[in-house]
Amino acid sequence: MLGRLNFVLLLVVLVSGMVLVRSAYDARRLFTEVDRAQAEGRRLEADSQRLQAERHAQATNLRVEQVARERLKMRAISPNVIQTADDHAAAAAATKAGAAR
Repeated sequence: MLGRLNFVLLLVVLVSGMVLVRSAYDARRLFTEVDRAQAEGRRLEADSQRLQAERHAQATNLRVEQVARERLKMRAISPNVIQTADDHAAAAAATKAGAAR
């Protein structure tokens, strides 16, 4: 009877030791995953700040003016270039009248 009890106690100690080793392994693995996730979070935060700074730089008046001039072929307004809608309508009507002749 005493030998059987010792055998059961030995099994319980071995199983509890295996559970302890497994839980320590899981704790180390989870700690590593948390550390990686925090590093990724820091990297994403740095990227976010960099992108916000780039967006802010792209939205400056000078940058908008440069894009309008280069890509859209726009030019600065001057009194010599102003054409009102009435002038445009009259010019279009004159062009149609000249084409009809």
